[in-house]
Amino acid sequence: MNLVPLSVDSIQFGHPLPFVLRGADGALLAQKGFVIRNREDLNLMLSRGVQLCVDTDESGESHRAYLAGLQRMLIADTNLGEIASMKISAAETTERDRTDSGPADWPALQERATQLLRTPQASDFGSRFQALHEELVRHCTQAPDATVLALIYLSAQETRMYSATHAMLVSCVCMITASEVLRWPEARVLTLGRAALSMNVAMTELQDQLVQQAMPLTAAQIAAVENHSSRSETLLRQLGVADPVWLEAVRCHHHRMPGPLDQKTEAQQMARLIQRADIFGARLAPRAARWPMPVTAAMQACYYDEEQKVDPAGAALVKALGIYPPGAFVRLATQEVAIVLRRGPSASTPRVAVVMNRSGMPTGELIPRNTAQPSCKITGPVAHKDVRVQFQVARLVAASEKMV
Repeated sequence: MNLVPLSVDSIQFGHPLPFVLRGADGALLAQKGFVIRNREDLNLMLSRGVQLCVDTDESGESHRAYLAGLQRMLIADTNLGEIASMKISAAETTERDRTDSGPADWPALQERATQLLRTPQASDFGSRFQALHEELVRHCTQAPDATVLALIYLSAQETRMYSATHAMLVSCVCMITASEVLRWPEARVLTLGRAALSMNVAMTELQDQLVQQAMPLTAAQIAAVENHSSRSETLLRQLGVADPVWLEAVRCHHHRMPGPLDQKTEAQQMARLIQRADIFGARLAPRAARWPMPVTAAMQACYYDEEQKVDPAGAALVKALGIYPPGAFVRLATQEVAIVLRRGPSASTPRVAVVMNRSGMPTGELIPRNTAQPSCKITGPVAHKDVRVQFQVARLVAASEKMV
C-alpha cells in the first residue's frame, strides 16, 4: 500500500469517485464509484479527524494521469491557482484520453455502453459510467445536431445493442432539451443525463432480448419490465450511486405524472422529461414484431400526456428537436426523399440532404436542399423501412457538421 494525502479540492461532489478513498491508516472510507453528494457530507467525514488519502498502488491510471497532468501544467508555467485546483478524476484515465477530442465514434460508444450497462461491476462502474456520460455531455455541447442525428438514425436501425443505444439517445435528448429550452442549471442537466443513461440498468440484457423476440412476453418477463425502475434504483445504490435526486428520477421514470413541471419536485421533473423522451425513443426503434414508427408519430406520442393534453415536458422536447429532428427521413415537395441533418430556423424547416430522387432511386450523394423554399418544403415523414439506402453514421455526422 502506497498512501498519498489527497486534497479535499480533489473531490468532485455528486460524481462517482474514480478511486478508492482511504484514511491515513489505510482504513477504507469509500469504495470506488461512491458519490459524495456535497461539502457537508465531506465535512462530516473530516470532522472525525480523518485525513483523506489515495493508495497509488490501487488507484492505477487515475493517479498516474493526475501526476502527468500536473507535470504538464508545471512545464507550461500554469499559474499556481489552477494547479492547486486540479482534480483527480476519471476524466484523466487512459480510456477517456483517447476520446476527449474529435468527432464521436458512435459504433464504439454503442459497444462501450452495452458492455457497461449489461454487466455492471461495482469495482469500476463509477469511473466507466462517468467517462461515458462525460463523453456524451461533450458531444451534446459541441455538436448537438450531429449527436441527435447519429442516435436517432442508429435507433431506427439497431436491434443488437438496442438498450444502450436507447439509453444514450434518451440521455442526450433530455440534456439538450433541459439546457436549451428549459434552461436548467448545468449541475441539474448533468444529473438528468446520468439518470436517463442509467434508467434501465437492471434490465439492459432483457431489453435487448425482447427487441428480438417475436413471441408475446412471458409472465416473468412482464414482471421484470414492470418493476425494472425500482430494481434499477436498487442496483445503482449497490454500484455506489448515492445522489438522491438521481436515484429518485430513475425510480419514478415510468410513473404517470401529467401536469405542469413547476408543480413537481426536482427529481419528478427529471423523471417526467425522461419518460417523455423514453416514449419518443422507444417508438423510433424496430422490433421483431413491428416496424419503427415514423418520427412524427413518435413525436406526437410524447407531446400529449395520459389525458390527451399537451404535456409540458413533451412540448419542451418537441421545441428542442423540431417536428422533424435530425436523423428523420422526410419527403419534399420535389418528391425527393431526404434525411434531416440539422435543425433549422423553425421547427418545420430543418436542414436536409436528398438521399433518393423522385424516381425512388438512391442519389449516391447527400444533396442539400433548403426546406424554407416552397419548392423544397417538407410534405411529410418517410418511414425508415421505405428508404432503400443506408449510410455509415460517420458520413452523416460529417455532412451535418459541414452545414452552417
